[in-house]
Order: sequence, then C-alpha cells, then structure tokens
Amino acid sequence: MTTEVMSEDVAEGPAKPMRADARRNYERLVDAARRVFTEHGGDASMEAIAKEAGVGVGTLYRHFPKRIDVVEAVYRNDVDTLIDAAERGTLDLGPWDALASWLRAYVDYAQAKKVFLNELHEAFDKNPELKLGSRERIWAACGRLLVRAQEAGEARSDIDGEDLMQLVSPMCVHATLDPAQSERLLTMVLDGLRPPH
Repeated sequence: MTTEVMSEDVAEGPAKPMRADARRNYERLVDAARRVFTEHGGDASMEAIAKEAGVGVGTLYRHFPKRIDVVEAVYRNDVDTLIDAAERGTLDLGPWDALASWLRAYVDYAQAKKVFLNELHEAFDKNPELKLGSRERIWAACGRLLVRAQEAGEARSDIDGEDLMQLVSPMCVHATLDPAQSERLLTMVLDGLRPPH
C-alpha cells in the first residue's frame, strides 16, 4: 500500500511527512495493533501493542497519544487496503473475478472489525466524517467493480453498487456468523449477481 503517513505529534498547523524511521515505527505499530485487537478485542492494551511492535511505550504514545487514535489508524489503514484491493483487481483480474475477489476481501475486512466494534463506535462518535468518508470510498470501489463486470456482460444490469453493498454489509456484522456460513451466503450473493439466462 502506498499511502503517505503523516506525523501525529504536531500540535498545530499542517502535518509534516515522517522521517523514514518514524514511518517504519508507525507502520509497525498499526500492524501490531491490528494483531493485538484481533487476539484480545476490546481488552487490548497499549502496552501489549507496543510489545507486539517491538518498540517502547513512549514511541507508541508519540504516534498515538490516546488509545482511540490507534483504533482510528488501524481502521483507516484497513480501509486503504480494501480500496487498494479494488484497484489491484482491475489491473490483475478479469471483471467477474475482480468483483468476486473484492467482495470476499470486504467480508473479511468487515468481520475483522467485530473484535473492536465498541472502540470503532467511539472513533466514529469522535469523528463522524471518518465513518461517512470511509463508507463512500468503499461503496464507490464496489460500484466501479460492479460496473466493470456489468459492461463485460458478467453481472446482471438491474443492480447498482449501493444495492450490492446493502445486500452484503448486514451479513458482515452479524454476531453469530461463522466463516463457513459467510462463504455460503456470499456464494449465493455471487450466484444471484450473474446475468439471468
């Protein structure tokens, strides 16, 4: 992923690009936080994240003064990764395979958020634009992939990206949905997306 990481420790004024070592620490902390949240959910501690990243707690707090800041960073990074997956799909895969692959990535992305939903809701309350802006980006990516598949005659033409996201999104956050059931349901969605004979 090629997103420019900006410094978090500037109190006022525009954020400055990080030095290479600070950027590496930032990325290491975000990756470590994702793993710790996956394992411990809402009980994940800042100390556990620093330990997982192999840095001191002071380094963690320089990048993320509050716990909610690291939650937001993980979420932003995951959204960026999902958008990148859509862009890579249009370059590397045919129209149908790109759409199907991205929908599977979206389901995985959404289900991974279930382990720290309370923290995410807090981040969204603090910054409502975070949720709205991310949703717009994700839905637009879905729409682009769907239109590409429709133009190739590989997806039905009587549905749009918003319809598709409304269909798939509730499935992703259902508390009791396990991976096998999720795959079965997504297969049904994909079958229904094929053009009628």
